[in-house]
Amino acid sequence: MAGPIAILGATGGIGGALARRLAARGAPLFLIGRDAARLAALAAELGAPSAPCDVTDPAALKAALVAAGTPLAGLAFCVGSIVMKPLARTTPTDFAETFALNATAAAIAVQAAAPALTAGQGSVVLFSSVAARAGFPGHAVIGAAKAAVEGLSLALAAELAPSVRVNCIAPSLTRTGIATPMTKNPQMAEAIAKLHPIPRLGEAEDAAALADFLLSDASGWITGQVIGVDGGRSSLRGRG
Repeated sequence: MAGPIAILGATGGIGGALARRLAARGAPLFLIGRDAARLAALAAELGAPSAPCDVTDPAALKAALVAAGTPLAGLAFCVGSIVMKPLARTTPTDFAETFALNATAAAIAVQAAAPALTAGQGSVVLFSSVAARAGFPGHAVIGAAKAAVEGLSLALAAELAPSVRVNCIAPSLTRTGIATPMTKNPQMAEAIAKLHPIPRLGEAEDAAALADFLLSDASGWITGQVIGVDGGRSSLRGRG
């Protein structure tokens, strides 16, 4: 593969962890994030070019990816949200905004970068959630949006093969900024951790490690996969 790896959501927990992992192995990067000040600090730390961008603005998103250049070795869309509401309290706006951020923006990002990714024989990593396949109360909004990301990943993997690989990572609850409402209470965090066969919450590095692998040549025969980084929660049950 040739060219930099574009990381969208580089100022988030997983995006930042991934950027640092890739930089440590010498991969050239192009960083994209919404928080301009934090993005500038990370770009200075890693010596990487960057572009501030709200990914829900299609024109700005396309411009940022054009700035990333051609070819691209990879694209990681490390952007997401956690919207938890009982169905009775959800609104059409909840669904529309969550879908726009998690699924539509991911599609536009890959669409904008596809020529550069094709030129670089690149790899794409998108992010879903354990909630896309395992039903949890209060997860109708985010579960629906992340299920769309999984469907998008498979469609893009088929459409862009063989030049571009596309895979999706589906974490369980991970200690990142967007998860703070659920992790800041120690008792709540411990209770959720115990629901996992490996009884802890995820760390940003857990998902970043898999993303690093999927963006590397070592995963060159892997595409169209949705892979859980979830302590076993999506497929295993406890002994009780």
